[in-house]
Amino acid sequence: MIGNFKNAGRQWCKSAEPVLAHDWPADSIGRAIPYGVYEVTANFGYVCVGDCFDTPRFAVDAIADWWCGHGCRHYRDAQRLLILADAGGSNSYRSRVWKAQLQELCDACRFPITVCHYPPGCSKWNPIEHRLFSHISLNWAGVPLRSFDTVIKYIEGTETATGLKVRADLKRGGNETGERVSNDKMRSLKIEPHHICPAWSYTIQPRPEPSTNNQFIYC
Repeated sequence: MIGNFKNAGRQWCKSAEPVLAHDWPADSIGRAIPYGVYEVTANFGYVCVGDCFDTPRFAVDAIADWWCGHGCRHYRDAQRLLILADAGGSNSYRSRVWKAQLQELCDACRFPITVCHYPPGCSKWNPIEHRLFSHISLNWAGVPLRSFDTVIKYIEGTETATGLKVRADLKRGGNETGERVSNDKMRSLKIEPHHICPAWSYTIQPRPEPSTNNQFIYC
């Protein structure tokens, strides 16, 4: 919750600033939804902060923003993308919208995308938790998150002795809940389940590009 609320931790300051002990929605100016992408080998984190809902479309949009703004420039010769994700939440292995949106991203990038979900209850072994989000929490500990600008500032200001760098963007609106994917659309997706843990591990192949031959029909 964004507002004048208590944030666990300590910060040295000249004088104490009064804050609210309870983060009631009525007292807030909004809700920050951070979705992170962490590159293990580069020790680089990208966090997309939304202000609506944590939806599968928002999750895939964050991955697409990372790829268009950072990934495609640093991995020019990439021929595939491997995503390690939690089993639940906006990137749930059961979500049809998550898979359908990844198919759209796959079609745009023109290379296969492999997704491997951590089993339910095992998200604590995801490197993004203890190499990115934990350091962000330590960086803004004790600081009331009174605005979205404060959230972005402290996320981007997160650094470690091992060289962690973080970039953050604010995405306003566009994350409405209730999106559905029909059975016909699901059958059109090119999803190849793996032999081991097929429910949690699968590869999405790009679909053939539509023909560029223009046909004119006069009626």
